Amino acid sequence: MLSTVDETRDFGRTLAGVLRAGDLVVLAGPLGAGKTAMAQGVGAGLGVRGDVTSPTFVIARVHQPDPARGGTLPMVHVDAYRLGNVSDPIGEVDALDLDATLEDSVTLVEWGEGLVEQLSDEHLEVRLERRDDDSRVVTLTPRGGDWATRISGRL
Repeated sequence: MLSTVDETRDFGRTLAGVLRAGDLVVLAGPLGAGKTAMAQGVGAGLGVRGDVTSPTFVIARVHQPDPARGGTLPMVHVDAYRLGNVSDPIGEVDALDLDATLEDSVTLVEWGEGLVEQLSDEHLEVRLERRDDDSRVVTLTPRGGDWATRISGRL
């Protein structure tokens, strides 16, 4: 359980420690659950340039690594929320051409459930649920690959 937004960011930093190029992470949960805060923590842990903010209106942002912060991998941060409101959300995901950057980057997708799983045979689902006391419960669901081994005992 994560008691504060800062703890959510800290968990994201810890998660970044198990991520590598080609990873797809689906951030799931209701509005206000902490998906963007988690992405901010991952960005900090990966040492990317600039502030990580919600890409709701631009749909996707690429954050380049900052060598001065120890960064070596780009992070692609996607918000698929608006895609769920179009007639062909899968086609919209394909139009983003995320598979072109997937191999070389860590890709985090907010609201991506049922939309982005076709991009990779393996991904990690990070589900955040917000409780009435503003704490958050995080559930990690590994899907394929070596995710279960990577997160076991580390997260």
